[in-house]
Amino acid sequence: MSQHSIETHQHNSRETATLAGGCFWCLEAIFNEVAGIEKVVSGYSGGNTDSPSYRDVCSGLTGHAEAVQLTLVPQVISYKKLLQIFFSVHDPTTPNRQRADAGTQYRSAIFYHTEEQKITAEQVIKELNKARIWPAPIVTEVKPYQEFYPAEEYHQRYLQKNPEHPYCRAVIAPKLAKFLDQYSAMPND
Repeated sequence: MSQHSIETHQHNSRETATLAGGCFWCLEAIFNEVAGIEKVVSGYSGGNTDSPSYRDVCSGLTGHAEAVQLTLVPQVISYKKLLQIFFSVHDPTTPNRQRADAGTQYRSAIFYHTEEQKITAEQVIKELNKARIWPAPIVTEVKPYQEFYPAEEYHQRYLQKNPEHPYCRAVIAPKLAKFLDQYSAMPND
């Protein structure tokens, strides 16, 4: 392989990350604003039912979590930085709950695609627990990725499509504004 083709291959590399941290509308809105994230898809992961619907997942019987699947450019944002952002925008200490949203579909989870992602996730959790940022230990699941099912089209880009929806105005927009304020002050890798 020539030096040029190696550089081209490295330049074009992408990584997939699948994360669950409560309502996927919030995670999607936040990660759409992060440099180095090329694509964000809301959906379902970590369950035992093929092709579940939103209604199926909300029943709590499928085992799926509301999740986002991200395509990131590692040369712009590292997986570790991505996880640091992920942990800064939800409460990873409450099992099966984010604020008023309760149920297994709202659990905090990292579905790792590679052994390197697993090691990085465990390292970040260890560092955050040691720093005692939260009053309780992190309960985020770190599990191997198995499958991701994109949510129905009306869930994609939800904030962008529904800025006046009460949930968007009361929960997503303030959370996004707080994140953008903090994100602008975050140091780069």
